[in-house]
Amino acid sequence: MEGMIPIMTLQSINEHCYYYSTAVNVGYVHVGNTGMIIDAGIDDSSIKKVVRELETRKLPITHLFITHAHADHYGGAAYLQKKFGVETIAPQFERAILNNPGLEPLYLFGGNDPLPELHNKFLEGKPIEVHHEITEGSYMFGEIELQAYLVPGHSYHQLALNLYGCLFAADAYFSEEQLEKHKIPYITDAEAAIQSLIKLREIPCDGAVPGHGEYEQQFLVTVEKNIDYHEKVLEELFQLIKAYPEGISHESIVEQLCGIYKVTTTKLAPWLLYRTAVTAYIIGLIKREKIVHRIENNKWMFIERKGEA
Repeated sequence: MEGMIPIMTLQSINEHCYYYSTAVNVGYVHVGNTGMIIDAGIDDSSIKKVVRELETRKLPITHLFITHAHADHYGGAAYLQKKFGVETIAPQFERAILNNPGLEPLYLFGGNDPLPELHNKFLEGKPIEVHHEITEGSYMFGEIELQAYLVPGHSYHQLALNLYGCLFAADAYFSEEQLEKHKIPYITDAEAAIQSLIKLREIPCDGAVPGHGEYEQQFLVTVEKNIDYHEKVLEELFQLIKAYPEGISHESIVEQLCGIYKVTTTKLAPWLLYRTAVTAYIIGLIKREKIVHRIENNKWMFIERKGEA
């Protein structure tokens, strides 16, 4: 019952920047006749709440920026395009998934045709048209000037946006609550994620909004906690692999690291997300040259690196 949807609170950050604190944050930037929504929530219902308050306040909705192509960040985008004809901007590479959302369950399933249970709103949003594909750099859309920063590690070509002193950081970092909730946070490359966190330290801004969590002026404290958390997981994974001098298989690593962090699931979709996250930390150790890998008896095996591999 649409009339029963509560009005959300539009939180002001500064003269131009606002955000809605929800399970997946939605940003909003207003300059003159230009109003840009940053990310669109997981579905039509979530973005309709945002739209309702913007319309109540008579604020324009002219542009949409999608920071990365994960369904929880673009699920409501098709609704915005249909209702407002928003000019839509997204990162290069990520655009391919926004145009073809079936790619997300496809890559999570290792390239096999996804089983029916993987076609859900958490992994596959509605397709959208992207009018402007961008990468890192300075841009002007309508009356809004923005600086985009490439921050991979959670998604391949994720972009964070710096607008008028506010950094909309997407999922380049997570709130402490999110780290503790997910235990093994979803990333795709631990070393890339850490380098992106280090990059955030150098971005001149007054504060930041993560994709999940609250706006903080002292956000670098949370960034450091993210770095520490990833380093802790990397060290625990390294010690796990060291305990198997003859090598340990990928499947065993997924099982044991999830056990260490008390991660349990009986559903395929979340298991695939954890498998990807665990593999991200394996990739981090390979990049740091702390482990080597090989195929042995048709299993992907990992072993501590000792001298030349």
